[in-house]
Amino acid sequence: MLQRILQNIILAMKFLLSSFSLFCCIFLQAQNSQPLSVTFSPLTTYSDEWNKPGYAQCNTAEKVSYMSVGEKNVIYILNLIRTCPVLFTNTVLLKYPERSGNYHLLNDTFYFQSLVKTLLSMKPAPLLFPDKDCYTSARCHAIQSGITGYVGHERKKAECEKKRSYNGECCDYGNDDPLDIVLSLLIDEGVYSLGHRSICLGEYAKVAVSVQPHKAWRYNTVIDFKY
Repeated sequence: MLQRILQNIILAMKFLLSSFSLFCCIFLQAQNSQPLSVTFSPLTTYSDEWNKPGYAQCNTAEKVSYMSVGEKNVIYILNLIRTCPVLFTNTVLLKYPERSGNYHLLNDTFYFQSLVKTLLSMKPAPLLFPDKDCYTSARCHAIQSGITGYVGHERKKAECEKKRSYNGECCDYGNDDPLDIVLSLLIDEGVYSLGHRSICLGEYAKVAVSVQPHKAWRYNTVIDFKY
């Protein structure tokens, strides 16, 4: 009698273990069948195309410890534009006025439209790679400009002049979103020479970004480039 009870208990335990294993297997299969949500770039909200792993090579500052995520994303976006100008125009730039709320760009006959033409006819440019000296230069200037409310490129403090290290420099005011920063400089509204656009798309090899608070504009960004 006792032996039969033990056999029944053993059979019941085997059934429970078998059922639990089957449940785990079904659960894991269900989990693996769900689409993975992986974001490879800050442009994926504009098009699923940017989810493709190949574009991750443009994230050259990913492992840099001295820049924030936002600062690194400025470099990421710059590289995506430089290497894929036509794709960026068709999937992001043409949607940007409506998505960003900058509807006046839709009616712009020079700055915005000229950027569209420039990118559609542009050959891919080399990737930009992060540079510590550029960062030290950009950060010092961004901090000092922010404290004093200064707008411009002149180093007002001797410390920042000593740290100055760039061949080209772009400064943006009022933006803290990486895409807004980049497109503000590329559209270059009100700058007839389009100097910022020329620098951002120029034949540079090294770059660094510093975004800091600004007394007058809330935020200011300094991007320093080197050959």
